[in-house]
Amino acid sequence: MKNTKNTPLHFTNVRIQDAFWAPRLAANRQQGLDRVYEQLQKTGRIEAYDLDWSPDSSRPKPHVFWDSDVAKWLEGACYSLMNHQDQDLLGRVESLVDRILSAQGEDGYLNPYYTVVEPENRWTNLRDRHELYCAGHMIEASIAHHQATGDRRFLSAMRRYADLIDRTFGPGKGQLRGYPGHQEIELALVKLYHHTGEKRYLNLAAYFVDARGGHPYYFDQEARQRREDPAAYWAKTHAYTQSHRPVREQETVVGHAVRAMYLYGAMADLAREQRDRELRVVLEKLWEDLVSHKLYLTGGIGTSRENEGFTPSYHLPNQDAYAETCAAIGLVFWAHRMLHLHMDSRYADVMERALYNAVLSGVSLEGDRFFYVNPLASDGTHQRQVFYSCSCCPPNINRLLPTIGGFVYSTTGDEITTHLYIQSEARIEFDPGTVTLIQETDYPWDGVVCIRCEMDVQQSFTLKLRKPGWCQEARLYLNGDRLPDDIPFEGGYFRLERRWKPGDEIRLQWLMPAHRVYAHPDVKATVDSVALMRGPIVYCLEALDQPVPLHLIRLPRSVSLESRFETDLLGGVGTLVGKALAADVDAWGGALYQPDPPDFVRVPFKAIPYYAWANREPGAMRVWLPEA
Repeated sequence: MKNTKNTPLHFTNVRIQDAFWAPRLAANRQQGLDRVYEQLQKTGRIEAYDLDWSPDSSRPKPHVFWDSDVAKWLEGACYSLMNHQDQDLLGRVESLVDRILSAQGEDGYLNPYYTVVEPENRWTNLRDRHELYCAGHMIEASIAHHQATGDRRFLSAMRRYADLIDRTFGPGKGQLRGYPGHQEIELALVKLYHHTGEKRYLNLAAYFVDARGGHPYYFDQEARQRREDPAAYWAKTHAYTQSHRPVREQETVVGHAVRAMYLYGAMADLAREQRDRELRVVLEKLWEDLVSHKLYLTGGIGTSRENEGFTPSYHLPNQDAYAETCAAIGLVFWAHRMLHLHMDSRYADVMERALYNAVLSGVSLEGDRFFYVNPLASDGTHQRQVFYSCSCCPPNINRLLPTIGGFVYSTTGDEITTHLYIQSEARIEFDPGTVTLIQETDYPWDGVVCIRCEMDVQQSFTLKLRKPGWCQEARLYLNGDRLPDDIPFEGGYFRLERRWKPGDEIRLQWLMPAHRVYAHPDVKATVDSVALMRGPIVYCLEALDQPVPLHLIRLPRSVSLESRFETDLLGGVGTLVGKALAADVDAWGGALYQPDPPDFVRVPFKAIPYYAWANREPGAMRVWLPEA
């Protein structure tokens, strides 16, 4: 390998073969993509590219962010095609690309809303209207399409659009000094730079990041140009868009959670590409604020419906949690990028936590219904839907799942770093020849992982293995022999440096007992409460599995927790069972109030993985349980 930076191994080099992720990728491919495409058609999102809407037409009026939904689906479909050839899916992809290209203007502009609804108002409301956000998603879709098909038409068209944006925005004479109200294009421009080698795309991404929050506020200026009073801004504060101050001066995560994650991910990209130490320091402060004050146990982020985002430290309500699926996906993107700025397992721990809990809860086990919001408690009325009027989350799931293999390994120089444990086969190119790493494991239900090295000749390289943050005790074996406890360990990774022979096998044993988790005392929503975890999985109680209503259950501190794997439950899941205490309603009598507390009786309880809730009949759910 010739790369000198930590670089993720592309997902097409990692073939997922396990019993946990492979069915989810299949469900996304066989159900999720179909259901979302049907909704894109049904709601007029695809039809919008015909550009034949008019005020007196019966067609649905295009919306300012419809492009992003279509683009994310298209990106996900192309990623799926890279993993599994599907002629029907390819046909839909190519038909959709043709339709999109037919809607592009001569100057490269592409946005059906501003083409047919408000053509005179292009680039006049960057704060609210998502033009640059939609452009970013289209650019990413075009790159995925080129990678999947080799056809350059869509990529060339989006380069024309990116070139138009580059001419329009910047510090030069006659250019607009603006930046996106909803970040995303910054990530896309860095990706376009990587794909084409054209550095001005990287420079434009850097401009959008560093122009943000400067004085005078651009969003106030453009509001005045629209003859609006900036003080009447519906969000009340530019912190909503993380433009309240320059990004290099920001120290706390604020505002809309998805926008924040895309901004911080872009900042991490730029810090890596431009070796920007100052940005790295800022990102560390932001990361610490998030994980220390504003992160749900599940890896969800964003607590308030008011701003779809962050509130003060330790405000982490359960039933009222927002925890948007897109925000969890954005956190995965940011954590992955932070991991490649500084190879430290604490970023991989958060990435894993979000993937197995906050992200997966956003999609049904069948892959065809979705959550926008992911609360940590429910009275049973919160259920998944096929689509939403604001439907950013379903196609975001569509595009994330096919790329799971890209989060497993990184490479640099003569090192291979393992972040996630998923049964798979990975191909890594070294100068002497290809190394194939074969992972065999029942993770996350079991902590035993076997990694076998296959190659034609002996090769010298370093294999780094992440010790999960939840793991208190680990054992490592090489070809059956227990390795000593003084193995080099740095940044949360064991480091095995040797000349590897074909067939060498590492056996990892991450001891995986079920355990309790408590929140900081200042988290008011979880005072005197406890949550349960085993491995990376956060558990919850659904009413369907309990002999009494959830509000009656208390979990004794001394209760033993038994883990089981139930093949016939929810597609096969690990459960936790034990004995809880429940208020004895029958012994209370008919009085509303009494001077003595209720009696408690022992009752069995069963906890299921949080990601699997709301896949059966509706009922109450809780992650945090009162502790007796």
